Parts: sequence; structure tokens; C-alpha cells
Amino acid sequence: MPAPRPWGRLSRTEKDQVGTDRDRDAVRAATEGEPRLMDPAACSSRAEVVRLPDPEFTEVGASGRRHTYEEMLAELHDHPGGPVDEPSEITGVLLAPGPVHLTYETRFDGHRARRSSLRRKHDDRTGRRMYYHQGTPVP
Repeated sequence: MPAPRPWGRLSRTEKDQVGTDRDRDAVRAATEGEPRLMDPAACSSRAEVVRLPDPEFTEVGASGRRHTYEEMLAELHDHPGGPVDEPSEITGVLLAPGPVHLTYETRFDGHRARRSSLRRKHDDRTGRRMYYHQGTPVP
């Protein structure tokens, strides 16, 4: 498993956009939640896998194929403890009251991908969950 990374660092521009402590907390919560879907321990637990993505989750994979919440749950649950993506530093921007946009790169088996996620908060119990995700291969 890769060493812990400094998730959620804000650039100067992003600091200007995220003005209040509540806004910074929203971005921090989103960036801290993102790596959970890459954690084999989390993905091996059905209870954990079910609560990570938003129930309306959609993903467009690097292949161009669209995945739904149900498809992603089946895929993660069918492959527990597999290889781990190595994410770079995740940066986030609060788009409006609620949704947070995250960007980062991953390395997996010598291949890089640029990733973009939207996270939204359903309730205080589940926190910010991944609503949309897209990965694009880096040539």
C-alpha cells in the first residue's frame, strides 16, 4: 500500500475560491474520501463499498464505457484486495454550496490516468460520496 499522501492541498487560486472554514471543510472531506475507493480493505467489505459511491453514481471509464452504481458495486465487490492505483495529490474546488470537484492523476501498472470526480453530500451520516467520476489515459 502506498505511503499516506497530503490529500486536499489547495492552490492559491483555490484558496481564494474557498473562502469560509465550512467551504474548506467541504473540500477537505471530499479529498479525504476519494482514496477510499482505491483501498483494497474498503473494497473488500460489502458494507463499506455500498456507502462509498452516491446512489446516483455514474462513471465514464478510460475505455469510454459508462458504469452505473450497481455495476461499480459488483465490480469492486468481485475484485477485493486487487492492485492499488497510486494517486497523486488530489486538489479540490467547491463549485457551489454542496458539490466539490476533485482532480488528480493515478499510476497503475505503469500507466497514468487523469481523473476527475464530483462529490456531493447526501447527509451527515454518509458524508460526501462520489457522484460522478471520469478517468482519461495519459499518452
